[in-house]
Amino acid sequence: MYRLLYRIVLRRVPAEAAHRLAFGLIRAVAWVPGAAWLLRRWLGPRDPVLRVRALGLEFPGPLGLAAGFDKDARGTRGLAALGFGFVEVGTVAARAQPGNPRPRMFRLTADRALVNRMGFNNAGAAAAAARLARARGGPPVGVNIGKSRAAPDADAAADYAASARAVAAVAGYVVVNVSSPNTPGLRDLQAADRLRPVLVAVRSALDAAVPERRQGRVPLLVKIAPDLADADVDAVADLALELGLDGIIATNTTTSRDGLASPAAEVAAAGAGGLSGPPLRARSLAVLRRLHARAGDRLVLIAAGGIETPDDAWERLRAGATLVQAYTGFVYGGPLWPRRMHAGLARRMKADFS
Repeated sequence: MYRLLYRIVLRRVPAEAAHRLAFGLIRAVAWVPGAAWLLRRWLGPRDPVLRVRALGLEFPGPLGLAAGFDKDARGTRGLAALGFGFVEVGTVAARAQPGNPRPRMFRLTADRALVNRMGFNNAGAAAAAARLARARGGPPVGVNIGKSRAAPDADAAADYAASARAVAAVAGYVVVNVSSPNTPGLRDLQAADRLRPVLVAVRSALDAAVPERRQGRVPLLVKIAPDLADADVDAVADLALELGLDGIIATNTTTSRDGLASPAAEVAAAGAGGLSGPPLRARSLAVLRRLHARAGDRLVLIAAGGIETPDDAWERLRAGATLVQAYTGFVYGGPLWPRRMHAGLARRMKADFS
């Protein structure tokens, strides 16, 4: 049904408009009395083999929704009801900002991929925190934080720390995003010498904001780009271990356009921005494997990038990931996609363990 709806209606609507329409429906259903509970009972992961304990949290399933879909924490109830084991909201910044001019999201249908240059459009970290405080319950919700465009590079650490303070009390975990290609200069912060003060400032802000958090300190992760050189991936892993971070998300979107099946004119029309979906699969997997080889089990690794099928997710788990998350796979797969993914993962886990 969803595939028919996509072919007939959604693909004819501009990508960002289709997103707003679909997300609006998800949010509306969740506010019908009892609907979220019933959907979660039907679609949510219930097989014990899927349960994961990580970051001091309990996840009903290893598949989560990556940041980017729910930028302002407006629909966590509805998204959780669709069967995700966790939801990551954001990217939010300390200051509200409109993002880049439209159009800023495009489909590459032949590749089942998306190109976006949203530019951290969000209403600010404080607004997201207020919504999360009103939507407690359900699976864990992480918060992805980024640099405000208006903040000078010299003030990046302070800007990230302000976002961290705003969300500390309501975030299941916090992710420092230094890997989006859509904010000028942001990816330069992935260099270890520039990343260090950001991570130190965020860690201090989280600890100061919630000194007596019941389940311990707020878990802190960093999200990296697939376009990093191998030596830089190693440097980020070493820094994360040195600073006592809880984990790394591998990976964000790519600026590469290599190996695409979509017509060159269509790719050119999409323009600059981060590419997500299956074309990202091989490099994201390689980065994950490198991180695991470097850090072993000392870091929680969350795999993202090109995860579309249960086999994709299972491959990441076997390669060292504790959790997996996706965005583009959900866009193309539809509302029952999380349920199908968890069902397929459960079968593979049982087969492997038997």
